Amino acid sequence: MSKMLKVRLAHAAVVAALAGISGAAVAGGFGVGTVSGSGTGNAFSGGAAVAEDSSVAWTNPAAMTLLAPGTAVSGVGHIIMPSSDFRNGGSTGAFAGAGTGEGGDGIGAVMIPNVYLTTAITERLRLGLSVNVPFGLGTNYDQGWRGQLTSLQSHLETININPSLAYRLTDRVSVAAGVSVQKIDAILTAFTGAAATGNLRLEAGDTSFGYNLGAMIQATPSTRIGVTYRSKVRYTVEGSVYFTGTVTAGNGLARADITMPDSASLSAFHVLNDKWELMADATWTGWSSIKRLDVQRTSGPLSGQVLTTLQFNWKDTVRLGVGANYKYSDRIKLRMGLAFDPTPTNDVDRTPRLPDQDRTWVAFGVQYKPSKQGTIEVGYAHEFVKDSSINHATPPAPGRLIGSFENKVDILTLSYSHRF
Repeated sequence: MSKMLKVRLAHAAVVAALAGISGAAVAGGFGVGTVSGSGTGNAFSGGAAVAEDSSVAWTNPAAMTLLAPGTAVSGVGHIIMPSSDFRNGGSTGAFAGAGTGEGGDGIGAVMIPNVYLTTAITERLRLGLSVNVPFGLGTNYDQGWRGQLTSLQSHLETININPSLAYRLTDRVSVAAGVSVQKIDAILTAFTGAAATGNLRLEAGDTSFGYNLGAMIQATPSTRIGVTYRSKVRYTVEGSVYFTGTVTAGNGLARADITMPDSASLSAFHVLNDKWELMADATWTGWSSIKRLDVQRTSGPLSGQVLTTLQFNWKDTVRLGVGANYKYSDRIKLRMGLAFDPTPTNDVDRTPRLPDQDRTWVAFGVQYKPSKQGTIEVGYAHEFVKDSSINHATPPAPGRLIGSFENKVDILTLSYSHRF
């Protein structure tokens, strides 16, 4: 293999790593989607109009004015159990050989923690704090698998800290605003195609900021409407590139600019009678902000060179959900929910780092109140995910990775909320 081809393959590996800035997520695109303990059992339907616990500091901070006076905290743990198995469909060129197999189950279980706090400053003014994970998860395929030139490991973590304030304007209307400080860290690997350069390893990160707005309207004594908006968060992801082989001339620094999308939700919550509560929502996400990714070197004699441009061409999506609660007793509430969450990806530009497709959520949950101050939530959701087709090339490697991924996701949530 010529030296020039090795360099080009190394460049392609940099691109493949940066392109996989997230692995298979719980929600469409890069979204994690699991935010509250009470929400899992309802498939996170009606979230902007719900006022169950201090997690409203994230879902709609205007709902903080509906909580009982005092201070409340919620600790939430989501166990995410995704599965994604590749099935070859006639891959060609460098991807035709079976290698060590089809990559195994490229997605493993992970635990996502969330913490929320709300407190009353005055009768009308409330303060909230959210610490959660809005984007992330990852993929990890076997070394030597058929598609190793496109992806081996994709590990992404985001941590979001979001203080917010809510004010009750009238007995029926509350408004809120908040600021997000969001940190992203990624470890990404791919095979370069040459034993001399080996695997590429990219460690990159950035910290950026966004804002959010919310409103809650008590339309009737039994019906309320919630509206929220979250801004875009713009990142310049910078990091170090390492190669595991004997040729390390490609080691250095690289960067890429990427914008996480803005979103808006409209939710309704209705008390049907003393036993039943109904909810529904529509959430728009501006995934079309992610059209392409330009990868640049930032060190060495080629600093400033655009290594390549990767096309995403994502589209905006609208997630729809409905849910219901049944008050079995003063201490026990049963939850259920159904949601449809379309993918922003397309069959032309999809890669193994994000084998996303349309999702249908089916969820159940139980709320138990062991005391007047404490609330336990247990929720389970299953995502039926459509098979995602792949027809992907990694120039200059010849051929294409062709096939499909069989996907599914299970979510188990446990939370405890306490009022002081």
